[in-house]
Amino acid sequence: MSETVFTKVDYDLGLLVKYIAMGEIGLPDIQRPFVWKNAKVRDLFDSMYKGYPVGYLLFWQNGLAAGERAIGTDHKQKPPRLVIVDGQQRLTSLYAVVKGVSVVRENFESEQIYIAFNPLEERFEVADAAIRRDTAYIPDISRLWSTETNLMKFARDYLSGLKASREVSNEDEEKIEDSITKLNGLLTFPFTALELSADISEENVSDVFVRINSKGTPLNQADFILTLMSVFWDEGRKELEQFCRASRKPSKAGQPSPFNYFIEPDPDQLLRVSVGVAFKRARLQYVYSILRGKDLETEKFSDERRVEQFEVLKKAQARVLNPQYWLDFMNCIRQAGFKSGKMISSQNNLLFSYMLYLIGRTEYKIGEFDLRRVIARWFFMASVTGRFTGSPESAMEFDLARFRDIKDGGQFLGILEQVCNITLTNDFWSVSLPNDLATSSPRSPSLFAYYAALVLLDARALFSKVRVAELLDPALNAPRSAVERHHLFPKGYLKTMGLTSTRDTNQIANYALVEWGDNTHIADQPPAAYLPELKSRFGADELSRMYYWHALPENWEHLDYRDFLEKRRELMAQVIAAGYRTLTAEPVQEAGPVELDLSRVIVNGESAGVEFKSALRTNLHTGNKDPRIELSVLKTLAGFLNTNGGTLIIGVSDDGTPLGIGVDGFANEDKMSLHLVNLVNSRMGPQAMTSMHAHFEDYEDNRVMVVKCGKAPKPAFVKDGDIERFYIRTGPSTTELSASQTQDYIKQRFP
Repeated sequence: MSETVFTKVDYDLGLLVKYIAMGEIGLPDIQRPFVWKNAKVRDLFDSMYKGYPVGYLLFWQNGLAAGERAIGTDHKQKPPRLVIVDGQQRLTSLYAVVKGVSVVRENFESEQIYIAFNPLEERFEVADAAIRRDTAYIPDISRLWSTETNLMKFARDYLSGLKASREVSNEDEEKIEDSITKLNGLLTFPFTALELSADISEENVSDVFVRINSKGTPLNQADFILTLMSVFWDEGRKELEQFCRASRKPSKAGQPSPFNYFIEPDPDQLLRVSVGVAFKRARLQYVYSILRGKDLETEKFSDERRVEQFEVLKKAQARVLNPQYWLDFMNCIRQAGFKSGKMISSQNNLLFSYMLYLIGRTEYKIGEFDLRRVIARWFFMASVTGRFTGSPESAMEFDLARFRDIKDGGQFLGILEQVCNITLTNDFWSVSLPNDLATSSPRSPSLFAYYAALVLLDARALFSKVRVAELLDPALNAPRSAVERHHLFPKGYLKTMGLTSTRDTNQIANYALVEWGDNTHIADQPPAAYLPELKSRFGADELSRMYYWHALPENWEHLDYRDFLEKRRELMAQVIAAGYRTLTAEPVQEAGPVELDLSRVIVNGESAGVEFKSALRTNLHTGNKDPRIELSVLKTLAGFLNTNGGTLIIGVSDDGTPLGIGVDGFANEDKMSLHLVNLVNSRMGPQAMTSMHAHFEDYEDNRVMVVKCGKAPKPAFVKDGDIERFYIRTGPSTTELSASQTQDYIKQRFP
């Protein structure tokens, strides 16, 4: 038979309460907030009164050397010998009622539990106003076990009050006295406790808990550490609790407060941040052993080691709970384009970003401007990729390991930027992200990243003059949200097409942010029906910019629904990429259309930032499709990208004469746009397209294609057969650089 890791010990209720009061049993009221309803506490006392079993208790010996005092427990008579693993809610209920003390609820507000008892009917109730007025009830049974209570006098006083309102027979008196005596005798109610050895690891303790209590709230490593804090550093636990409580409510004017619109943290969440800052660790199982004073090599406990490690944790927690640091960090989240907690799919991402912010600010003394920019970039990257949604502890542990040996702030910032760069590759923007957007999940990380990008790009809501950032302001609390998600292809219309499943109708790519009044007006009309009226509010330039922001393909209202979703996902990914680029070290010009006077641009002629092309693919001399014409277009686009950006206008000759796009023979404008996208993707790579935006405009009774290029964050090459060529703009012309010239130019332009 295997050696057991526990011993069985018998207690009665009175002894348990005594040991808790003395501190021998560590009963932290924050290990988990008290979640039992008062009715459940009532039922617990009713079961005990009737002599029913109410379960066992599971304790864990803490392994401290005998006779040593614990940190923060000088108000206790003895150091804690046991901490409770299972049965905490039960034991908290018993202790709170017997001693008449308050419990801490999930909102961190204190509340006293009042259980009433009717001696004549032997019935327990949760005390309310009516029961307190009813003389048949003892309104608070806690008074029965007070050290100042004389049981006989208590019973006489109760009977006196009862007789004042009703007749009481001799039999009733005997029944009442017996019931009060029986209730008072609950202090002798027996309990069985299993005490786990101090040598058993926290992993095994958690395993024991799961195996014997499948219906309980699962334990985690934070539970264990919060237990230690309550036992050894009670003040630190209270600081966590107070900070979390204050973060939930705005303070009075002029008073500092951790209140914010992004997160209402729980103590175990802030504890995780403290642990990361203190020990560069994310796996709390190691930290628990360290804080118990256990040497991970010798497996022995040391009170001296425990004291030292708690001092490290204390200093880290002081930084974590610094209101100035906390609120300054929230500016990083705002700078990343996120407006409130409704846009954050992972609180782990926010907390880990706060951890990195504190390390950078307090350990490496990085300036607020540089630190905020990089943390904002990191947060955006982690958000759009869902970096900490799968196995957050493992991902955090891996990331924290990068910082354990660095020496200065430059290295710290460099690592953060490197991780962002290797994560958000060309393939991510062009392949992974459009795939991530193919979902109907209302809390998709990619959806929130798209909203953040709209904020960063200073976009307006669809068919609105109001900025998305203003409509998403969390301080606005109207009965109906200022901005709503509108089905571009309404559900009622899709139903007529046989599409009724949520998976089909609620695709992210079918949503756009509109003002609620427009959403109501649109109702279930097909897009071709409601769009003309809404478009009539705006000029061509405004519509073009709006189509870019909201990732709408040209003539989208006439597209097949499936084709529309596919095209829009690709465009949404480009918008997200453009938003992210505003956070990089070298902000680039927005790739979308700008408000320009096309007539004035063409009259002014070609320049370093403007070029005309007669056609996209057709040789006007031969009338046939010609790859050389396409290469000429790609050269110009690459030159703009590699220099300072610019505008290419297709359908206009070199002298400014309008020819129109009809010479290229495309079936429609959408086909022409798609051809350009495919051409750029195949010859220059998908990354190049994220810095471009194409739209169509009218010019002197002709339609022309306008391609706006931003200043690209990376070099753009053009494939010409097996050769990659590099172009820049030199005045109104495009110049190809040699290999050595290209190398020198890239070093200067793309450091």
